[in-house]
Amino acid sequence: QVQLEESGGGLVQAGGSLRLSCVASGRTFSYYGFGWFRQAPGKEREFVAGISRSGAITTYADSVKGRSTISRDNVKNTVYLQMSSLKPEDTAVYYCAADFQAPSRVRQGRSDYELWGQGTQVTVSS
Repeated sequence: QVQLEESGGGLVQAGGSLRLSCVASGRTFSYYGFGWFRQAPGKEREFVAGISRSGAITTYADSVKGRSTISRDNVKNTVYLQMSSLKPEDTAVYYCAADFQAPSRVRQGRSDYELWGQGTQVTVSS
C-alpha cells in the first residue's frame, strides 16, 4: 500500500520561496504519475502542477506557471514542488496525489488521482 506524506509548508513573506516535498512509501514509486493540488479556505481543490512517471512531461496551472517547478527523484521516492515569487493568493493547503491509471501523461482532474496525502499548509503574508 503506497502512502504519501507532504512536508515543507510554512509561513513565508510575499516574494519568498518554498520547496514542498512528497515522500511516497512503497517500491513502485516510479510507476506513478504525480500531481500537486491546493485548496484555499472556501474554495475548490485545484490542480497546481503534475509530472509523468518518467519526469519527461510536466504541466502547470496558469496561476503558477513560471514561478513553480515540479520534479521527482525516483531513487528517493520523492516529488518536489519548488515555488518562488510567492503571493498571498498562493496561501492554501497543498496536497500531493498519485495517478495510477495514466502515469505516462499528466492529468489535471481531482478524480484522476487515486491516492492523496494529508496536505501541508502554505501561508504567504503580504
